[in-house]
Amino acid sequence: MRVISLLPSATELLCAVGAETFLVGRSHECDWPPSITDRPILTGQRTSNSASSAEIDAEVRELAASDASSLYTLDVEQLKDLAPDLIITQDLCDVCSIDLNTVRRVAADMDPQPDILSLNPQTLFDVFDDVLSVGTAVGREHAGRQAMVAMREGYWSAVDYVNPYVPGPEILFLEWMDPPFVGGHWTPGLIEAAGGTHRLNVAGNKSRQVTPEEIIDAQPERVIICPCGLNLERIKAELPTLRSTTWWNQIPAVNNPTPDSVMLVDGNAMFNRPGPRLVDAYRWLVAWLNDRPEVLPPDFPCQPMMRD
Repeated sequence: MRVISLLPSATELLCAVGAETFLVGRSHECDWPPSITDRPILTGQRTSNSASSAEIDAEVRELAASDASSLYTLDVEQLKDLAPDLIITQDLCDVCSIDLNTVRRVAADMDPQPDILSLNPQTLFDVFDDVLSVGTAVGREHAGRQAMVAMREGYWSAVDYVNPYVPGPEILFLEWMDPPFVGGHWTPGLIEAAGGTHRLNVAGNKSRQVTPEEIIDAQPERVIICPCGLNLERIKAELPTLRSTTWWNQIPAVNNPTPDSVMLVDGNAMFNRPGPRLVDAYRWLVAWLNDRPEVLPPDFPCQPMMRD
C-alpha cells in the first residue's frame, strides 16, 4: 500500500501501527521518527521559518485575510506521481497544516482517486481512536489495537498517581508567546487529568489569544511555555520578549517561583502533535504536577526556565 501523510501526528500513528514502509510522501513538518525523513516532502509553508513569534503571527493574519487558499503549499504534480492509495490529513486547524479542501480537490483530479482519511481529535481519547482508524485504513487492524492498548496503558498507569480530591495549581499553557495564546483542544483536558487547573480555556475549544488582564486575573502558579512548532532553542531566543511584557512579573509563577514553576517544553515534538507522544506529554505533566519522577518519560524535551 502507498500512503502519503500530510500531518506529523498521522505519520507517527502510521509508524505506531507498523506501516512505516507504506509511507511514500510526507509534509515538511513530518520529522518523527527520524527514519522517515528520506521520504519526499510535498508541502511547504508560506510564512518565514526564522521570523520571531510576533512576525509569524502577523504573517499568518495577513495571509488569512488575503485570497490565499492555504498557509501552505502543496506539490500537486509530485503527489500525483507518487500515486498514493491513501492520503492522511486533517481539518482541525488551518494554521497547522495543509487544509482538507485543497487535498480533496487534488484527489478528485487523480485516476484512480486515493482514499482520504482526515484526523480531527479533540481529546487524548480521540487520539486512541485515531490509531485504530489508521490501522484499519492501512489493513493493520490488529497492530492498531495493540498500539492503542499500549497508549492507553501509558495513560492509565499515570492516572493512578493523581489525587482527584486535591485542587491543583492554576496552569498557564502558552501555545504561542507573542501574542500570548493558550492551549486548546486536548491540552486543557490533559492538564486537568494530571491534577492541574486551566481556567483560561476548556477542553475541545481551539487555542485562543488571551489578554494580559486575563492572564493576571487567572494568577497562574505554574507556566508551561510550549509554542507550536518551536524547539527549545527557538523558545529560549524569545524569552527576553516574554520577560518584557506588562503581565509577566505579575503572576505567582514568576514573582513567587519554585525551581520548576516555569517550564520550557519542545513544542515541535510534544503537546501540539496529537499522536503517540501525547501520552508522554501527559505522563510528564503528572510527574511535574505531582512530584512523581517515576512517571517521567525518558529524555522528555523540557527544561526549567532560568531566573533573571
